[in-house]
Amino acid sequence: MARSESDALLDIGQLLKATRKVKRLTQEQVADMAGISRPRYREIEAGSSAARTTTLINIARALGLELMLIPQAMVPAVDALLRPHDDLDDLPAFVAHPDGDLGA
Repeated sequence: MARSESDALLDIGQLLKATRKVKRLTQEQVADMAGISRPRYREIEAGSSAARTTTLINIARALGLELMLIPQAMVPAVDALLRPHDDLDDLPAFVAHPDGDLGA
């Protein structure tokens, strides 16, 4: 079943909020780094408003993330790579750090 646009907006907003909180940044700080107003950032983070691609790229980079487009057929493989692993011997060879830290 296809996901709705509102589901996607909520997912993006939740990711942005979780990342912002882990980095201990305020909405104001992220908005300033991304070059948008705090109310606009708040709408995007809440999932109540769509954002232009360039705005999402700027927000992602402000949070130390990178926006990437991948073929839909590759989503299960990417999800599997991003899932936490219980067995460190079963990690893909290209993971930068087994503890999940990408060195950023």
